[in-house]
Amino acid sequence: MSRNDDAEKPPAPRNLPSLLSGLHAQRRSCTVSVTGSPGGTLHVRDGLVVAMETPGTPGAEAILLRSGRLTEEAWTAVRATDSTHEHLARELVAAGLIGAGELEVVCLGALFDAAFALSLNRPVDWEVGDPVPVLHAGAGMPPERLVAETTRRFAILEKEPGAIARSTRDRVHPTPAAGLPESTARLSPRHLGLLTAVDGRRTPRDLAFSLGRGLFAVLLDLRQLTGLRLVEYATPPGAAGRPSTAPRTPAAPAAPATAGLPRRLPRRTGSQPASPDSPGHLA
Repeated sequence: MSRNDDAEKPPAPRNLPSLLSGLHAQRRSCTVSVTGSPGGTLHVRDGLVVAMETPGTPGAEAILLRSGRLTEEAWTAVRATDSTHEHLARELVAAGLIGAGELEVVCLGALFDAAFALSLNRPVDWEVGDPVPVLHAGAGMPPERLVAETTRRFAILEKEPGAIARSTRDRVHPTPAAGLPESTARLSPRHLGLLTAVDGRRTPRDLAFSLGRGLFAVLLDLRQLTGLRLVEYATPPGAAGRPSTAPRTPAAPAAPATAGLPRRLPRRTGSQPASPDSPGHLA
């Protein structure tokens, strides 16, 4: 290869936002597998991000099932009608199990939440491969829209560097006030349901999977409950700074906006990662 050929070769993307921007410009359809904690899979169709899957937050399927919106039996029956599983959204609507608009809202919410969850920590690496089937509805999102939403979510939650990432892996405990009727009488059903699920063993991520809700929404409600002195965070003994990624029951499929999409780092020793709450991760 000549020097001129080498000079004309486009530089490798420095981070996931720049990678997705390149895929968007090329109108690529592919799958981006991200390794790290929590890591995940990004699904791109014609340059638009249509879905993300990560163990850091429930995906669309887990939300539909855990929330009770769909039964396991109905979900299994629909999957059996589509051997590729690329058209699950269409089949769910055709079967009358959910409206097209509602399903698009669920899938879009899961996509934004996965982008947020992926932005909590830097990835180790990523790999671009062929597209694989995934539940998705709607046209998809351009990368800059995901970045803007992830940035907005971090701005809402941010307190000090690292606080958001730490809060997702700390266990949430009810306070003595949580057992007093006068303290909970004015809570909405949503907040009361979340408070009931807080048992001192679950992290916000665990609560999200248990309730079939997005991680960001759970964090927002926990902040309100903390302000009311009904819950408090406690770092589990021996925690190594890694978010919980153990499977939940029922397990979600392999299966989150100024953090950005996480940055790709050069493989060298001695480098110090920046705060996961700083701009530039999956935002």
